[in-house]
Amino acid sequence: MDLNTKFTPKSWPDHPETATMEAKNKFVGFWLFLGGETILFATLFATYLALRNSVPSGNDFSTQTLFELPLVFVMTMLLLTSSLTSVYAMYHMKNYNFKAMQVWLAITGFLGLGFLGFEVYEFHHYISLGFTYGNSAFSSAFYTLVGTHGLHVAIGLVWLSLLILRNARRGLNLYNATKYYTFSLYWHFIDVVWVFIFTVVYLMGVVG
Repeated sequence: MDLNTKFTPKSWPDHPETATMEAKNKFVGFWLFLGGETILFATLFATYLALRNSVPSGNDFSTQTLFELPLVFVMTMLLLTSSLTSVYAMYHMKNYNFKAMQVWLAITGFLGLGFLGFEVYEFHHYISLGFTYGNSAFSSAFYTLVGTHGLHVAIGLVWLSLLILRNARRGLNLYNATKYYTFSLYWHFIDVVWVFIFTVVYLMGVVG
């Protein structure tokens, strides 16, 4: 199928993200990429769990007093909501409604930006208290895990911004449909990772 074919909502494929052989090949590569990312985060989680109690004697920082669950809960809601809005965007993509898709993706980006802003505030707050990267093995593991996730969110936001801006005049076609869909999968992936971070790092940290 020609990537430059002009479509209507009726002629648009049911699964535009895999309508070409090139798109199918990209999906294989993307799933391999996500597999590598899963291994990366699994390693970071294992390291965090192994070091979460490695705090020097006399250190005043504990997860029960340090973590602010209300703030983290707001961050979680922002990211989960952004996952939902990306689903709406893909729904409109499959129905060949380019403008609606772009709007929902922009909302996804703003929610992700809000999450990232709160995370920067959280890190700044901890550092101002003296809880720095080199404070202990626990703090190093914490900042590495949560910071790596934050970096992935930032990368996702840059990716999303480029998709929205570069295709604003091109409209929807079989070439960029694959890019939009793989972004959505990536975004869901980092949302799932955050759910694990929220549970393992923050909830388990506060409960003890």
